[in-house]
Amino acid sequence: MQALNTIQMGGAPEAIGRQLGELARPIFDAYMAQSSAWAAVSRWRGHAFVQQLRAAAGQHFPAYVAELDAMAAALGWPAHDLFLWNCRGELIHNAPDGCTTLAVRSDVAGGLIAHNEDGDPYLRGRCAVVEVAPEGKPGFVSFYYPGSLPGHTFAASRAGVAQAINNVRIRAPRAGVPRMILARAVLDAATLDDALALLRDTPRASGFHHTVGGIDATGAVRIYSVEATVQRSSIVEVGAPSGHANHLIHAGHDSEAQIVTDSSRDRQARLADLLPALGAQPDGADFVRTLQDRGGAGLPIFRDDPHDPDDENTLATACMRIAPGGVNFDVWQDGARTLAMAIPRTV
Repeated sequence: MQALNTIQMGGAPEAIGRQLGELARPIFDAYMAQSSAWAAVSRWRGHAFVQQLRAAAGQHFPAYVAELDAMAAALGWPAHDLFLWNCRGELIHNAPDGCTTLAVRSDVAGGLIAHNEDGDPYLRGRCAVVEVAPEGKPGFVSFYYPGSLPGHTFAASRAGVAQAINNVRIRAPRAGVPRMILARAVLDAATLDDALALLRDTPRASGFHHTVGGIDATGAVRIYSVEATVQRSSIVEVGAPSGHANHLIHAGHDSEAQIVTDSSRDRQARLADLLPALGAQPDGADFVRTLQDRGGAGLPIFRDDPHDPDDENTLATACMRIAPGGVNFDVWQDGARTLAMAIPRTV
């Protein structure tokens, strides 16, 4: 497996959006033409709910709307269509973005977040890693889906904040900030506390599970599991090894209607079997092996079946080690490590 491309870009929101669009342009039309998700999302053109989503995004995070509009122009797509695509989690409740995340905070490992990025099988080998330096912000490194705002996959910033996202399938969205906009905002947060405040206080349109780690105000490494949904923001600190698939599992989640797929249920159950054997202080290699597991009675953690029932395959596996000096950011694809970089904490 060849090294994963890392593309540098920066500047104002319009410049970043243009560069993201140029990066995606060679494959974007073909990608969308084969996407059943886009076929479903495109039916929302002109709907009042989409206008409400765009208004909320523009009110709270106008820079990211500008980034999306510039990306659309570079792709040769209407801005409203690209905005639709970046609201797919609000518009189709069974959006094909999966993922499994592991996390631990220990004396040996410090903070570890490991993550399988599961998405459209068409994107195998067609994604990149972008290193983005927005004006006046810390800057970040993120796995990048063509045509989507960075942030809804796995990423780490030069503020020492690492984030991995798990899709949760909320049945009853509402007018508010789209979840992919909010995930992008975390990457511009100056501190871990600021990132958590964003997830807690911003009016949300649907929901994601965010695993967020960094350095708190006392200088300690912390990791949090955050189910930020329409109805609530549940923030749980991670200590012992923990795992999250694609449905809400925190206490009190029963009040929110969600879709739990067989794959998500099976992966969560398999994690419950595997994590205790790792002990209290697993290292990154332990987590990566767990995320590459194909065993168990049900559907596997590592997903490479072209007939996966959720239409998702594992596109990459990441392991992010958080320390006071920054984040070590390693990525595997098809069992081979394709990227290893240090992201120093400069803020």
